[in-house]
Amino acid sequence: MVTTIDDLLTRAREGVHRPGPEEAHRAQGSGALLVDIRPAAQRAAEGGIPGSLVIERNVLEWRLDPTGSHRIPEAVGYGVEVIVVCSEGYASSLAAASLRELGLHRATDLDGGFVGWAAAGLPTQPGG
Repeated sequence: MVTTIDDLLTRAREGVHRPGPEEAHRAQGSGALLVDIRPAAQRAAEGGIPGSLVIERNVLEWRLDPTGSHRIPEAVGYGVEVIVVCSEGYASSLAAASLRELGLHRATDLDGGFVGWAAAGLPTQPGG
């Protein structure tokens, strides 16, 4: 049996609440970690979200595993609320699913990604 990317996305999103931009902005204000996984070139072209943590996709699990030796200081436990951000909300769904497999049960992703955030008129900062 062949699995398609659509199958993977469906599985990654199954039973998971994906906050929209306004809800994610409120969650960030209440202490959720907004984690931008876009590559540097994409952040430079599109801009960023003030206060978000930049952790590129290739090291995401290492930085957020609370028991890992390469974790960031914010990775204090498995109950941390993590909202993963990519450009449009596709790669972030797969990344959030991977974090949930690590035990970060509150990991989800921003529905619509950075593009949706910017379109909602929420704060952004220029790339560079």
